[in-house]
Amino acid sequence: MSAGTPKSLPSSGQKSIQEMCHPLSAEEPVLPPSPDGGSNTNTKDLSLPNGNAVDTSSPASSSSLLNRLQLDDDLDGETRDLFVTVDDPKKHVSTMETYITYRVSTKTTRTEFDLPEYSVRRRYQDFDWLRNKLEDSQPTHLIPPLPEKFVMKGVVDRFSEEFVETRRKALDKFLKRVADHPVLSFNEHFNVFLSAKDLNKRQGLALLSKMGESVKYVTGGYKLRVRPVEFAAMGDYLDVFTQKLGTIDRIAQRIIKEQSEYLVELREYGPVYSSWASSEEVLQEPLDGVAGCVANCCSALEELTEDMSEDFLPVLREYILYIESMKNVLKKRDQVQAEYEAKLEAVAFREDKKTPVPTDVEKCQDRVECFNADLKADWDRWQNNKRQDFRQLLTGMADKNIQYYEKCLAAWESLIPLLQDKQEAKVETN
Repeated sequence: MSAGTPKSLPSSGQKSIQEMCHPLSAEEPVLPPSPDGGSNTNTKDLSLPNGNAVDTSSPASSSSLLNRLQLDDDLDGETRDLFVTVDDPKKHVSTMETYITYRVSTKTTRTEFDLPEYSVRRRYQDFDWLRNKLEDSQPTHLIPPLPEKFVMKGVVDRFSEEFVETRRKALDKFLKRVADHPVLSFNEHFNVFLSAKDLNKRQGLALLSKMGESVKYVTGGYKLRVRPVEFAAMGDYLDVFTQKLGTIDRIAQRIIKEQSEYLVELREYGPVYSSWASSEEVLQEPLDGVAGCVANCCSALEELTEDMSEDFLPVLREYILYIESMKNVLKKRDQVQAEYEAKLEAVAFREDKKTPVPTDVEKCQDRVECFNADLKADWDRWQNNKRQDFRQLLTGMADKNIQYYEKCLAAWESLIPLLQDKQEAKVETN
């Protein structure tokens, strides 16, 4: 893509955690050990209902380093039975508004779905609706973030191909993260989002789990004394991680700005040699060669800058939003624990010590334990995804920089024979 004027888009009319089993998690049978003493794994080939084989390997990449990178711990070996993709963005223009819709395609073997395949169109506000429903009905879980809805007018054209494609990738990643989650992927709202043709008719669907209801009405009247050490460590880690990502994001944006300014200068620099060559009969070929080298360096730098803008920065921003989501879940967990501590303290100060502990205190304790178990599981999953994402991101960045310098090196090396030929010709003439 060109770094110049953006093109406009064409228009169109877990298993249980320790000993606790989550009520929405799928029960998995315990497999007996294999005769050779090794652990049993499911070696059955995955296939879709239409008989086509499913490729669960990482997508191929033209990047040489990325091809050598083995992401063999993807999903911790879980068997996937739900595949979701977001593609085919289309622009819709009406008298009231202009908006973009995306095709959401689903293939699954789950019995919760009436059909094995679905294809529906969704706009950004539909994705936002889904995330809000997941956050309300699954408050103990980490909900993946969505890309920011609002952009600065005059700075970013939200209907340009570049912006729409960046948002499509982010929405696709959001749905894939939900689909790969052992609890969120079984949420009824997610089912409706993937399968209902007209989502507006189902927006009144009110499915809040008991956990969701109990956490929803927890007020801020309870104050947590001390956050447990393991969760305090999570909070400290998130604070440091936010700072590091913010610094990298600011520096990366500054690098892109400087590269763009340098690119403008290079585009003016090359043609000077071309115009000079027209008036220099003896030096015409070498001067044209320099102009060609500069043009090739321009193209290589433009690709490097676009890769950094479209591939590197979005991952940083996704994880900055991810951190905010994780902090929100930690706050909810703290509120539930604070409520439990307050009720437990009230029971301890009762005059009648022989009466049993009230049921609401026991329920509150259950909520705390469920919150802790779900949060720990999602934290581990998030750390695993983060490790894979940043390993792939940094490897890709290294490979793109190598390709950039190799192209520049090849361009300037191609100029040396021209200069040598001129030198040899001059010697022979003398």
